[in-house]
Amino acid sequence: MITLTNTQANKVAAAINDERHRMGSPAVGMVLTLLVITDEQSQSDALAAASEAAREHPMRVIGLIERHGREEARLDAQIHVGGDEGAGELIACRLHGELAKHAGSVAIPLLLPDTPVVAWWPSGAPSNPVGDHIGGHAQRRITDTFTDAHYLESLTTRLDNYHPGDTDLAWTRTTPWRSMLAAALDQPVGRVTEVHVKVQSRNPSGVLLAGWLQQCLKVPTRITHGKNPGINKVALTTTKGEVSLSRPDGRVARLEVPGMPASTVALPRRTLSELLAEELRRLDPDEIYLQALRGVQHVLHPEPKK
Repeated sequence: MITLTNTQANKVAAAINDERHRMGSPAVGMVLTLLVITDEQSQSDALAAASEAAREHPMRVIGLIERHGREEARLDAQIHVGGDEGAGELIACRLHGELAKHAGSVAIPLLLPDTPVVAWWPSGAPSNPVGDHIGGHAQRRITDTFTDAHYLESLTTRLDNYHPGDTDLAWTRTTPWRSMLAAALDQPVGRVTEVHVKVQSRNPSGVLLAGWLQQCLKVPTRITHGKNPGINKVALTTTKGEVSLSRPDGRVARLEVPGMPASTVALPRRTLSELLAEELRRLDPDEIYLQALRGVQHVLHPEPKK
Protein backbone atom coordinates (compact mmCIF):
# COMPACT_ATOMS: atom_id res chain seq x y z
CA MET A 1 0.00 0.00 0.00
CA ILE A 2 1.38 3.39 -1.05
CA THR A 3 0.08 6.44 0.81
CA LEU A 4 0.36 9.97 -0.55
CA THR A 5 -0.88 12.94 1.45
CA ASN A 6 -1.62 16.44 0.19
CA THR A 7 -0.70 15.36 -3.31
CA GLN A 8 -1.78 15.87 -6.93
CA ALA A 9 -3.38 13.56 -9.47
CA ASN A 10 -0.33 13.51 -11.75
CA LYS A 11 1.84 12.45 -8.81
CA VAL A 12 -0.60 9.64 -8.03
CA ALA A 13 -0.39 8.47 -11.67
CA ALA A 14 3.42 8.58 -11.53
CA ALA A 15 3.45 6.56 -8.29
CA ILE A 16 1.29 3.86 -9.92
CA ASN A 17 3.60 3.61 -12.92
CA ASP A 18 6.68 3.46 -10.69
CA GLU A 19 5.16 0.66 -8.63
CA ARG A 20 4.21 -1.29 -11.76
CA HIS A 21 7.74 -1.03 -13.10
CA ARG A 22 9.21 -1.99 -9.73
CA MET A 23 7.04 -5.11 -9.67
CA GLY A 24 7.81 -5.89 -13.30
CA SER A 25 4.10 -5.98 -14.16
CA PRO A 26 2.99 -3.17 -16.49
CA ALA A 27 -0.72 -2.36 -16.65
CA VAL A 28 -1.55 -4.81 -19.44
CA GLY A 29 -4.70 -6.88 -19.58
CA MET A 30 -6.80 -4.19 -17.88
CA VAL A 31 -10.26 -4.17 -19.44
CA LEU A 32 -11.67 -0.93 -18.03
CA THR A 33 -11.48 1.86 -15.49
CA LEU A 34 -14.14 1.87 -12.77
CA LEU A 35 -14.81 5.20 -11.08
CA VAL A 36 -16.52 4.80 -7.71
CA ILE A 37 -18.01 8.11 -6.58
CA THR A 38 -18.84 7.80 -2.92
CA ASP A 39 -18.59 9.31 0.55
CA GLU A 40 -16.70 8.20 3.64
CA GLN A 41 -19.68 6.29 5.01
CA SER A 42 -20.14 4.09 1.92
CA GLN A 43 -16.58 3.82 0.66
CA SER A 44 -15.52 0.71 2.58
CA ASP A 45 -18.27 -1.60 1.27
CA ALA A 46 -18.14 -0.08 -2.22
CA LEU A 47 -14.39 -0.42 -2.70
CA ALA A 48 -14.41 -3.93 -1.23
CA ALA A 49 -17.11 -4.92 -3.76
CA ALA A 50 -15.16 -3.33 -6.61
CA SER A 51 -11.98 -5.14 -5.58
CA GLU A 52 -13.83 -8.45 -5.53
CA ALA A 53 -15.37 -7.75 -8.96
CA ALA A 54 -11.85 -7.07 -10.28
CA ARG A 55 -11.11 -10.78 -9.93
CA GLU A 56 -13.49 -11.33 -12.84
CA HIS A 57 -12.80 -8.04 -14.64
CA PRO A 58 -9.15 -6.91 -14.26
CA MET A 59 -9.45 -3.16 -13.98
CA ARG A 60 -8.27 0.02 -12.38
CA VAL A 61 -10.63 1.00 -9.57
CA ILE A 62 -10.53 4.69 -8.69
CA GLY A 63 -12.43 5.54 -5.54
CA LEU A 64 -13.35 9.22 -5.45
CA ILE A 65 -14.26 9.72 -1.80
CA GLU A 66 -15.81 13.14 -1.41
CA ARG A 67 -15.28 14.80 1.96
CA HIS A 68 -17.19 18.06 1.72
CA GLY A 69 -16.54 20.56 4.46
CA ARG A 70 -14.75 23.75 5.38
CA GLU A 71 -11.29 22.24 5.54
CA GLU A 72 -8.61 23.21 3.07
CA ALA A 73 -8.76 21.63 -0.40
CA ARG A 74 -6.48 18.60 -0.35
CA LEU A 75 -6.01 15.26 -2.10
CA ASP A 76 -4.91 12.20 -0.12
CA ALA A 77 -4.46 8.89 -1.93
CA GLN A 78 -3.84 5.26 -1.10
CA ILE A 79 -2.64 3.00 -3.91
CA HIS A 80 -2.68 -0.76 -4.07
CA VAL A 81 -1.31 -2.57 -7.15
CA GLY A 82 -2.49 -6.17 -7.29
CA GLY A 83 0.67 -7.91 -8.43
CA ASP A 84 0.49 -11.60 -7.58
CA GLU A 85 -2.93 -11.15 -6.01
CA GLY A 86 -4.52 -10.11 -9.28
CA ALA A 87 -4.27 -7.73 -12.21
CA GLY A 88 -6.42 -5.04 -10.64
CA GLU A 89 -5.39 -1.74 -9.14
CA LEU A 90 -7.16 0.16 -6.39
CA ILE A 91 -6.68 3.89 -5.90
CA ALA A 92 -8.60 5.46 -3.03
CA CYS A 93 -8.62 9.24 -3.44
CA ARG A 94 -9.98 11.35 -0.62
CA LEU A 95 -11.06 14.76 -1.88
CA HIS A 96 -11.16 17.27 0.98
CA GLY A 97 -12.95 20.60 1.06
CA GLU A 98 -13.52 22.47 -2.19
CA LEU A 99 -11.72 19.75 -4.16
CA ALA A 100 -14.68 17.44 -3.54
CA LYS A 101 -16.64 19.54 -6.04
CA HIS A 102 -14.07 18.87 -8.77
CA ALA A 103 -13.69 15.10 -8.76
CA GLY A 104 -13.37 15.06 -12.54
CA SER A 105 -10.08 16.96 -12.45
CA VAL A 106 -8.67 14.26 -10.17
CA ALA A 107 -10.07 11.30 -12.12
CA ILE A 108 -9.08 12.24 -15.68
CA PRO A 109 -5.27 11.94 -15.27
CA LEU A 110 -5.77 8.51 -13.68
CA LEU A 111 -7.90 6.91 -16.42
CA LEU A 112 -6.39 3.99 -18.27
CA PRO A 113 -5.78 4.93 -21.92
CA ASP A 114 -7.82 3.26 -24.66
CA THR A 115 -10.15 1.38 -22.31
CA PRO A 116 -13.82 1.91 -21.43
CA VAL A 117 -14.77 3.98 -18.39
CA VAL A 118 -17.57 2.95 -16.04
CA ALA A 119 -18.91 5.28 -13.34
CA TRP A 120 -20.65 3.85 -10.27
CA TRP A 121 -22.48 5.75 -7.54
CA PRO A 122 -23.17 3.33 -4.64
CA SER A 123 -25.42 6.02 -3.15
CA GLY A 124 -26.30 9.64 -3.72
CA ALA A 125 -26.25 9.44 -7.51
CA PRO A 126 -26.94 12.63 -9.49
CA SER A 127 -30.37 13.02 -11.04
CA ASN A 128 -28.78 13.15 -14.50
CA PRO A 129 -25.73 10.83 -14.47
CA VAL A 130 -24.59 11.58 -18.03
CA GLY A 131 -24.64 15.31 -17.28
CA ASP A 132 -22.42 14.86 -14.24
CA HIS A 133 -18.76 15.91 -14.45
CA ILE A 134 -17.80 12.26 -13.89
CA GLY A 135 -20.62 10.55 -15.75
CA GLY A 136 -19.87 12.48 -18.91
CA HIS A 137 -16.58 10.56 -19.27
CA ALA A 138 -18.18 7.13 -18.85
CA GLN A 139 -19.57 4.70 -21.38
CA ARG A 140 -21.56 3.02 -18.61
CA ARG A 141 -23.17 4.70 -15.60
CA ILE A 142 -24.36 2.57 -12.69
CA THR A 143 -26.66 3.93 -9.99
CA ASP A 144 -28.46 2.15 -7.15
CA THR A 145 -32.00 3.33 -6.47
CA PHE A 146 -32.09 0.84 -3.58
CA THR A 147 -30.21 3.42 -1.50
CA ASP A 148 -32.62 6.29 -2.30
CA ALA A 149 -35.13 7.22 0.38
CA HIS A 150 -37.64 8.46 -2.21
CA TYR A 151 -37.13 5.61 -4.63
CA LEU A 152 -40.36 6.04 -6.60
CA GLU A 153 -39.44 9.63 -7.40
CA SER A 154 -35.94 8.44 -8.29
CA LEU A 155 -37.30 5.90 -10.78
CA THR A 156 -39.28 8.66 -12.49
CA THR A 157 -36.17 10.84 -12.57
CA ARG A 158 -34.12 7.97 -14.04
CA LEU A 159 -36.64 7.68 -16.87
CA ASP A 160 -36.80 11.42 -17.52
CA ASN A 161 -32.99 11.66 -17.72
CA TYR A 162 -32.24 8.26 -19.26
CA HIS A 163 -29.29 8.14 -21.63
CA PRO A 164 -27.90 5.03 -23.37
CA GLY A 165 -25.38 3.49 -20.97
CA ASP A 166 -27.42 4.15 -17.82
CA THR A 167 -28.36 1.22 -15.59
CA ASP A 168 -29.17 0.55 -11.93
CA LEU A 169 -28.25 -2.18 -9.46
CA ALA A 170 -31.89 -2.29 -8.33
CA TRP A 171 -32.56 -3.56 -11.86
CA THR A 172 -29.62 -5.98 -11.75
CA ARG A 173 -31.14 -7.62 -8.68
CA THR A 174 -34.08 -8.77 -10.80
CA THR A 175 -32.01 -10.81 -13.30
CA PRO A 176 -32.56 -14.27 -11.74
CA TRP A 177 -36.28 -13.58 -11.37
CA ARG A 178 -36.59 -12.50 -14.99
CA SER A 179 -34.70 -15.56 -16.20
CA MET A 180 -36.91 -17.99 -14.29
CA LEU A 181 -40.16 -16.27 -15.22
CA ALA A 182 -39.18 -16.16 -18.90
CA ALA A 183 -38.35 -19.89 -18.79
CA ALA A 184 -41.69 -20.65 -17.11
CA LEU A 185 -43.60 -18.75 -19.80
CA ASP A 186 -41.86 -20.82 -22.46
CA GLN A 187 -44.11 -23.66 -21.26
CA PRO A 188 -47.67 -24.05 -22.64
CA VAL A 189 -49.32 -22.06 -19.83
CA GLY A 190 -51.87 -20.18 -21.91
CA ARG A 191 -52.32 -16.44 -22.20
CA VAL A 192 -51.36 -14.22 -19.26
CA THR A 193 -54.21 -11.99 -18.15
CA GLU A 194 -52.91 -10.39 -14.94
CA VAL A 195 -49.68 -9.92 -12.97
CA HIS A 196 -49.25 -9.60 -9.22
CA VAL A 197 -45.86 -8.78 -7.67
CA LYS A 198 -45.47 -9.05 -3.89
CA VAL A 199 -42.39 -7.31 -2.55
CA GLN A 200 -40.92 -6.01 0.67
CA SER A 201 -41.84 -2.40 1.37
CA ARG A 202 -39.52 0.25 -0.08
CA ASN A 203 -37.92 -2.12 -2.57
CA PRO A 204 -37.40 -0.63 -6.06
CA SER A 205 -36.35 -3.98 -7.55
CA GLY A 206 -39.87 -5.32 -7.20
CA VAL A 207 -41.26 -2.19 -8.82
CA LEU A 208 -38.84 -2.51 -11.75
CA LEU A 209 -39.71 -6.19 -12.13
CA ALA A 210 -43.40 -5.27 -12.26
CA GLY A 211 -42.63 -2.61 -14.84
CA TRP A 212 -40.74 -5.12 -17.00
CA LEU A 213 -43.61 -7.62 -16.83
CA GLN A 214 -46.13 -4.92 -17.70
CA GLN A 215 -44.15 -3.93 -20.79
CA CYS A 216 -43.62 -7.53 -21.89
CA LEU A 217 -47.15 -8.79 -21.31
CA LYS A 218 -49.27 -5.63 -21.67
CA VAL A 219 -51.70 -6.75 -18.95
CA PRO A 220 -52.90 -5.19 -15.68
CA THR A 221 -50.06 -5.33 -13.15
CA ARG A 222 -50.31 -4.63 -9.44
CA ILE A 223 -47.86 -4.48 -6.55
CA THR A 224 -48.51 -5.38 -2.91
CA HIS A 225 -46.15 -5.39 0.06
CA GLY A 226 -44.99 -8.42 2.01
CA LYS A 227 -42.92 -8.95 5.15
CA ASN A 228 -40.25 -11.23 3.69
CA PRO A 229 -36.94 -9.82 2.38
CA GLY A 230 -36.67 -8.53 -1.18
CA ILE A 231 -39.10 -9.78 -3.82
CA ASN A 232 -41.50 -12.24 -2.18
CA LYS A 233 -43.62 -13.59 -5.01
CA VAL A 234 -44.65 -13.12 -8.61
CA ALA A 235 -48.00 -14.57 -9.67
CA LEU A 236 -49.06 -14.63 -13.32
CA THR A 237 -52.72 -15.39 -13.86
CA THR A 238 -53.16 -17.31 -17.14
CA THR A 239 -56.00 -18.93 -19.03
CA LYS A 240 -54.73 -22.33 -17.81
CA GLY A 241 -54.10 -21.44 -14.18
CA GLU A 242 -51.50 -19.53 -12.17
CA VAL A 243 -47.76 -19.42 -12.76
CA SER A 244 -46.19 -18.66 -9.39
CA LEU A 245 -42.59 -18.00 -8.32
CA SER A 246 -42.31 -17.38 -4.57
CA ARG A 247 -39.32 -16.92 -2.26
CA PRO A 248 -40.29 -16.69 1.41
CA ASP A 249 -36.82 -16.78 2.95
CA GLY A 250 -34.61 -14.83 0.53
CA ARG A 251 -32.71 -17.97 -0.51
CA VAL A 252 -34.88 -20.75 -1.99
CA ALA A 253 -37.84 -20.27 -4.31
CA ARG A 254 -40.80 -22.44 -5.27
CA LEU A 255 -41.92 -22.49 -8.90
CA GLU A 256 -45.43 -23.64 -9.77
CA VAL A 257 -46.61 -24.01 -13.37
CA PRO A 258 -50.07 -25.32 -14.38
CA GLY A 259 -49.97 -28.99 -15.36
CA MET A 260 -46.49 -29.57 -13.91
CA PRO A 261 -45.24 -30.60 -10.47
CA ALA A 262 -43.95 -27.80 -8.26
CA SER A 263 -40.18 -27.44 -8.13
CA THR A 264 -37.70 -25.87 -5.72
CA VAL A 265 -34.97 -23.68 -7.16
CA ALA A 266 -32.05 -21.78 -5.63
CA LEU A 267 -32.70 -18.05 -5.76
CA PRO A 268 -30.37 -16.40 -3.20
CA ARG A 269 -30.05 -12.67 -2.75
CA ARG A 270 -26.71 -11.73 -4.31
CA THR A 271 -23.85 -9.74 -2.85
CA LEU A 272 -22.90 -6.25 -3.96
CA SER A 273 -19.78 -7.55 -5.71
CA GLU A 274 -21.81 -10.12 -7.66
CA LEU A 275 -24.24 -7.45 -8.82
CA LEU A 276 -21.41 -5.15 -9.88
CA ALA A 277 -19.60 -7.96 -11.71
CA GLU A 278 -22.75 -8.71 -13.70
CA GLU A 279 -23.09 -5.10 -14.83
CA LEU A 280 -19.44 -4.96 -15.89
CA ARG A 281 -19.94 -7.90 -18.28
CA ARG A 282 -21.72 -5.63 -20.73
CA LEU A 283 -21.05 -2.05 -21.76
CA ASP A 284 -23.69 -1.70 -24.47
CA PRO A 285 -26.94 0.20 -23.79
CA ASP A 286 -29.45 -1.68 -21.65
CA GLU A 287 -32.64 -1.07 -23.60
CA ILE A 288 -34.62 -3.55 -21.47
CA TYR A 289 -33.90 -1.40 -18.40
CA LEU A 290 -35.37 1.57 -20.26
CA GLN A 291 -38.49 -0.47 -21.05
CA ALA A 292 -38.80 -1.44 -17.38
CA LEU A 293 -38.62 2.22 -16.34
CA ARG A 294 -41.42 2.99 -18.78
CA GLY A 295 -43.43 0.10 -17.44
CA VAL A 296 -43.08 1.39 -13.89
CA GLN A 297 -45.03 4.49 -14.87
CA HIS A 298 -47.87 2.33 -16.26
CA VAL A 299 -47.93 0.28 -13.06
CA LEU A 300 -47.91 3.28 -10.73
CA HIS A 301 -50.30 5.34 -12.86
CA PRO A 302 -52.55 2.87 -14.73
CA GLU A 303 -54.90 4.19 -17.37
CA PRO A 304 -58.54 4.23 -16.22
CA LYS A 305 -60.68 1.41 -17.53
CA LYS A 306 -62.93 2.39 -20.40
